[in-house]
Amino acid sequence: MVYLFKLIRANLLWASSMRSKGPLYMVVWRCTRTCTYSCSYCSFASPPYVSGEISTEGGMRIVDEIYDFGACWFGISGGEPLLRKDLFEIIGHAREIGLDVSLITNGDLVEDKIFDNLVRNEVHTAISIDGTEEANDALRGKGAYAKAVSAMQKLSKEGMLDCLVTTLTNVNYKDVGHVVYLAEKYGARMSVFHNFIPVGRAKEHLELVPSPEQYEWVWNELYDLMQKYKDKPRVNVYCPFFARVAKERGMPDFEDWFENIFLGRCFFAGRYMGIIENGEVRRCGFNEGYRLGNIRDKTLKEFWGELQTSEFSLELRDRSNLKGKCGVCEYREICGGCRTRAKIYTGDIFGSDPACGYIPKILREK
Repeated sequence: MVYLFKLIRANLLWASSMRSKGPLYMVVWRCTRTCTYSCSYCSFASPPYVSGEISTEGGMRIVDEIYDFGACWFGISGGEPLLRKDLFEIIGHAREIGLDVSLITNGDLVEDKIFDNLVRNEVHTAISIDGTEEANDALRGKGAYAKAVSAMQKLSKEGMLDCLVTTLTNVNYKDVGHVVYLAEKYGARMSVFHNFIPVGRAKEHLELVPSPEQYEWVWNELYDLMQKYKDKPRVNVYCPFFARVAKERGMPDFEDWFENIFLGRCFFAGRYMGIIENGEVRRCGFNEGYRLGNIRDKTLKEFWGELQTSEFSLELRDRSNLKGKCGVCEYREICGGCRTRAKIYTGDIFGSDPACGYIPKILREK
């Protein structure tokens, strides 16, 4: 019986590898907003219980939709996704039909049966950590660092530690070297750094926002770390204007890096599509507005088609529509700023991103 199961699964995996790939290699489902922590910079604020989460049956349908869409990876985020009681039932379905699974957790629950299930289902697991113990626990709560490192150690021994994920604040921005060191120590494939976007709970903690000068310092530090570690682990950044720094610093094979490796291009104009806990589909992982509809009503293929051809997407894709210094910047085609942050600070989705400290050449020459 075990042999038969393995044979069926092998055939499914083979069939998956032979099918044509879709426009996104991964689609992420934020399966819950509930969490065991209350991180100061969290991109949403969740009460102890959140209504409207999709059912187990709905979660299975999401998996099928992702497969039919052509993605190879089923991504899972939260909140803390390991709080969902039916999570491994849904993951099991994804694995059976041939999808690889990636999950991000704060590490708090990575033990006992949950850990065993992560390993058994070959879930590539990312751990959120924000620097040294002092900085991390200041942002996440006492004991969070120890929990995260413990999870790293366990996952590393099984080869399931995928990456470490950090959100930059003015508390931890100088700790990026420590995070990359941990990634190397525990064999993570990658260390990823997010910029601070003031949405959700983060709006209540604007005192944590890095200054433009601090961003400039940390982007250059991360560029140096990229060259030092040479992809072991890979260092990557979720922020549009890191591309400008990489260009200025002479990133080798810049075009290939920008097109195939860099994670920080603004996805708002149709490069991303994610699903939230109630089945709604959105165009940005940090923007609760601009939703496309609900997975109960349309397929992901339909949503993607509309996302690519809508007048709004086409306007966003045309960088000549950008305003302020973003609109006149010589790096606008590789950067363009964060549209969500621009909207928050200026009230205009086409406005200038205030987090960037760079002064465009045309403004310096006036």
